[in-house]
Amino acid sequence: MDLSPALARLRAHAAPGLDPHEAAMVEDAVSFIGSHPECLWRRCLDGHLTGSAWIVSADRAWTLLTHHHKLDKWLQVGGHADGDGDLLAVALREAREESGLSRLRPVSEELFDFDRHRIPGRGAEPEHWHYDFRFLIEADRGEPLVISSESKDLAWVELSRVSGLNPEESMARLVRKTLALG
Repeated sequence: MDLSPALARLRAHAAPGLDPHEAAMVEDAVSFIGSHPECLWRRCLDGHLTGSAWIVSADRAWTLLTHHHKLDKWLQVGGHADGDGDLLAVALREAREESGLSRLRPVSEELFDFDRHRIPGRGAEPEHWHYDFRFLIEADRGEPLVISSESKDLAWVELSRVSGLNPEESMARLVRKTLALG
C-alpha cells in the first residue's frame, strides 16, 4: 500500500495560515499514517482514511448534503478508502455512488479541508477515528439526484442554512472556506 500520495496531500495542506485546530488534526494524521500502514482499510480498527466530496454549485452558494442513515445527521458525501490511496478518486467514487451525480468536477486536486472525527461503535465494529480527506467538487444543481441506501435524504442546501442542519464546527469550517472563495 502506497501511503505517500496521502502524506503528500496532507503536508501540502499544512500551509501557514491553516486554522490551528485543523493544523493539529493534520499533524495527528501524519503521525497516525506513519504508525498504521494498513490505514487505507477498514480492518485498521484504530481508524482509517476516508475521502469526502464537499459538493458545491457553480456559484458556490449551495452545497449538496446527505442525511446519513447510520449517523443520523446531515453531512457531505464520502466514504472509506477501501485500499485506494488516491483519496480524490475515493471522494469522487463516493460522490457518484451516494448522489447519482455523474458530472462532477474537482475544483482542485489539492485538499480543501481535513477533519478527524470519532465514529461510534456499531455491532461488532468498535468506536474508531475517520481521517477524512475533503475535496471541493463542483456539480450541476439541475442534474437529478439518486438517494442511496446509505442516506435518508439528499438535498441542495444554501450555505447560510447548513448550520441549521448540522451545527458542528467541522461543517461550519467547510462553509467558511467556501464563502472565502468569493
